[in-house]
Order: sequence, then structure tokens, then C-alpha cells
Amino acid sequence: MKRLLYLFIFVFSCNTSNEKPYYDFETHFEISNGLETATYQQTIQFYNDLAKAYPQITIDSIGETDSGKPLHLVTFNVDTQFDFSEIRKNKRILFINNGIHPGESDGIDATMLLFRDLVHGRIEPPKNTVLATIPIYNVGGSLNRNTSSRANQNGPKAYGFRGNARNYDLNRDFIKCDTKNAETFSKIFQLVKPDVFIDTHVSNGANYQYTLTHLFTQHNKLGGDLGHYLHTEMMPKLEQKLAEKEWDITPYVNVFNKVPEKGFSQFMDYPRYSTGYTTLFNCLGMMVETHMLKPYEQRVEGTYELLKSMIAITEEDGETISKIKNEQIKRLYESKTYRLLWEVDTTEISQLNFKGYEAKTIKSDVTGFNRLKYDTNKPFIKTIKYQNYFKPTKIIEIPSAYIIPQGWHQVINLLKLNKVEMKRFENDTILEVEHYKITDYDTRRMAYEGHYPHYNVQISSSLENKNFQKGDYIIHTEQEAIRYLIETLEPQAIDSFFNWNFFDTILQQKEGFSPYVWEDIALELLENNPDLREAFEQRKKSDSEFNANWYAQLDWLYKQSEYYEKAHMQYPVYRLN
Repeated sequence: MKRLLYLFIFVFSCNTSNEKPYYDFETHFEISNGLETATYQQTIQFYNDLAKAYPQITIDSIGETDSGKPLHLVTFNVDTQFDFSEIRKNKRILFINNGIHPGESDGIDATMLLFRDLVHGRIEPPKNTVLATIPIYNVGGSLNRNTSSRANQNGPKAYGFRGNARNYDLNRDFIKCDTKNAETFSKIFQLVKPDVFIDTHVSNGANYQYTLTHLFTQHNKLGGDLGHYLHTEMMPKLEQKLAEKEWDITPYVNVFNKVPEKGFSQFMDYPRYSTGYTTLFNCLGMMVETHMLKPYEQRVEGTYELLKSMIAITEEDGETISKIKNEQIKRLYESKTYRLLWEVDTTEISQLNFKGYEAKTIKSDVTGFNRLKYDTNKPFIKTIKYQNYFKPTKIIEIPSAYIIPQGWHQVINLLKLNKVEMKRFENDTILEVEHYKITDYDTRRMAYEGHYPHYNVQISSSLENKNFQKGDYIIHTEQEAIRYLIETLEPQAIDSFFNWNFFDTILQQKEGFSPYVWEDIALELLENNPDLREAFEQRKKSDSEFNANWYAQLDWLYKQSEYYEKAHMQYPVYRLN
């Protein structure tokens, strides 16, 4: 009898071993009738199950995050090819990042629906476009689930927190990479090398009729034919495709505590932000920003339709995108200058037929002061001014190479993380290089994302013969990472490594003087150097504060002498021209 029982178990197990397990692919969002978002665990399990059931999908665990858990990369390819170096030979890649702010969870649920509907045949799978997604980027924030941290937002019932496991806002960390999340994102981005990038968000700020707004990377900053295509082709096509589905969309409403009909400017996405970072590698980037006060189900549905539309555009324009992207890189190699700093161009203004709500200023029942109040019973359509053109305020010459002494290993590691090509000197080498002296700068007085960043940096420049040691790094700019190099290594760039405090040790003077000793040396310097004496006397005549400050005078003389250390305020990245 026991033998028959064992035989039955054996035969049954053999008959069922090749059958695929059954999974219910209804999402938590759907089960809750559009009121709730999936948890981190539910989301990852969903994609694991999807990958087990369908060969067109893979899920990989990559790197680390500050939460202790890895990031996941989910890929859909109708051809079941998942080697990105092979994919890039014939196809375009659209990369979706979700949950950077896990309280803004619309994209998490919309992308789950999207991948499921692609394999279920509810959406026609793209033939020449591969989809990749990070299901939830801010893992720690997603695990820190609550019901109250998004006071301005209409659902879902529970959601993650904006800060990550170490309370960093990950959408300010793409350049400085203080978090393991950002380090792993860089690894994934350099692996995938997407053509189009979408980051999913929920907006804050004004009230208006739209559920959907778009925040494309600033087209002048992206530049060239790629910027022109983004502005005149991709953005209008997205708006048109959504309009055909009766989904209105408008540019991101960049106003706070004022009414949109007074006009507003395009948001400038510096490299600290996701689309600003992806732009450095000539990727077409955008954020979708749904409106916080619209019902959650409606916001997820709108995000879903936008993602479908962007897939269609990438599919239709794929060859054009590849062509102009390759040409953009070549043009950067050939260019002699780079536009480093920007401001709004007030001479070029676009007009929007904006769908808003009437608003008025009334007395607050809470504070007794005036407050802004929207009346959603009074919708309007008004023509408003939209400033979406920027102009450069600083243009620099592009060096043929940058040289970094090997001791600056933190910066060097970030360059390597972003696949910057570099070589090390095999012997001690003397080269004539351009070097910067930091002459002035301002610093934030309050902490910002773990730093006290600098701004308004002023420099002086000179040439010198510099002795570089064996093992120091020379980094030629003619490479795919040219924009990344310039934006991080030029100290005046908004998100340069200098501004993010990576070189702060040069700002501290290590050696000084004792006044009673220096008095005698300074007198000897003046007696033996008539030009120095004349400059000293002129400085006292022209600057009354200097003339009244004995220590400032001694310090000035010290800094004109050979005793003053050369490393103080000396920017330690050199330009080979």
C-alpha cells in the first residue's frame, strides 16, 4: 500500500512539473477600486510572478540602496533579448523610473498595469522599443509607509515617504551620489543607456483643471537638433496623442502661492534632478506630474495613458531619435565652446490656452491674514504667458582634457561610476595647463540635502607648468561623457562637484603667521621690493577699511609672499587646452 502511495505521488509530481504556475495579475490598485497603491513587497512580487509567467519580461536585482535592499530592473522586450548592448544595435530603449518620491505613487501602479497589459495583449507590443523600469526607486521611503505625510494630496489611502532611508530627497542626488540608491541608479542607467527617460511624479502648487502636466528637460539646455526635436516634435506629439484620448495636458505649472494666469516660466532641471542628469548623456527626458487634488484612480489612469503615448512616439520616431542623438554627440566633440549657465530669455514668450479656476484673496479664518482661495465651480480658459526659452549667461571654452591628481579619489570614483574614460600617467609628467583660483563664492547658511552648497563662484585663470605624478588621471573630453565632465568639473557650473563641497579642503588655509614674527619679515619684504611697496601703499589709499585694519595689511603682504601656500583656493582640477 505504501509503495502504491509513493508511486502515485511520484507520477503526479512528474505530470505537473512542467506546468506554469497560475498567477492572478490583478493589481492591488485594481482590487482596491483605485483607492490604494501597492506596497513595496506587493510590487516586487507582482513583477517576479510576471517574469515567471512570460518570457518577454525579466526582473533583476542590482546593487544596493540605503534601505539595505537592492534596486530592481524590470525589462520588457517582445523578442526576449535582454542584453542591452545587443538591444541598442537595432532598437530604442524607453526607461521609466517610479517611486523616487514614494508618496507620489501614480507611476508605480500605472507601470504595473502597463507591463501586464503588454504581455496580455491589451496593448500592442512595440516591435522596435524595449521598456525598462525601476519599479520603486526610493525603497526606504516606500517601506516607511504612512497615511498623513502628503497633506495636500487626494489619495491613495497609504503611501511611502519622500525621504529615503537616510532622509535624502533622491531627486536632488543624481550628481553628488550621497546615497547608495543614486550610485546604483548610475550603474543601471549606464547599463541601459536609454534613448527616452520618464520619471513619474505628483505635482504640488496651484489648482487647475488638468490631471496631467509634463515637465520635459529644458530644450535650449539640451541643445542642438535633439533639443529642437524635443521641443517641436516630441512634446507636441504627446499633447496631440493625449488630446485624441480626451486627456488634456499642460506644461508643469511652476508657481507656488500665486495664480497661474499671471504667467510662469519653465522649470530648469539642473543635473541634480533626474532629467537634468539624463540630459548629460543626450537622453530625451521628461517628468509626468499629475495633479495632487485629482482622485487617485484618475491620476493613475492618466499616467498609464501618457506612458502608452510615449511608447508610441518612441516607436514611430525611433530612427529619427537615434540619428539625431548620434549627431548630437559628434557635434559636441567638434564644438569649441559649452554653454554653462542659463537664465530665462524674457524676449521669447509662448502662449498657453490654460484651463484654470478662478481664485481670489480672502481673509484666513486661521491666521487672520490674507490667503489664496480657488473656486472649482468657476473654471476658465485664458491665454497666459509661458516663458519656456532660456539663454546662456556663461559660455566656456572646452578643454581637450582635464587632469585630476589621484588623491581626489571621491571625485574619481564618481567619474568611474558614470563610465568616464580616463587614463593614468605612467610616469611623472610636466605639462603646461590652465588652472583656476577661487577668488570668491557664497555658501548656503542652512543645510540642503546633506551639504552647504556654494554658488556665485568667481575664478581667475592662469597658465603654469605643472608636475603631475605617476598615477594621476588625464581625462580627454572627446567621449560620450563630455557633458557630464564639464558640468561636474567646471567649478562655476550649478551642480559642479566644487559647489557640492567635494573640494572644500582647498578653502581652508593650513599655514599662517604670528603677527609679531611676520612684522619683521614683512618690513624686509617691503624694503627689498619697491613694486610691492608701491602696491601696498596704493591699496591703503584706495581702501579705507584696509587702511584701518593692521591685521588685514599684514595678511595681504603674507599672501603676496613666497610663504603663502599655493594650495589655498587653488582648484585642483587642471585643464589641458
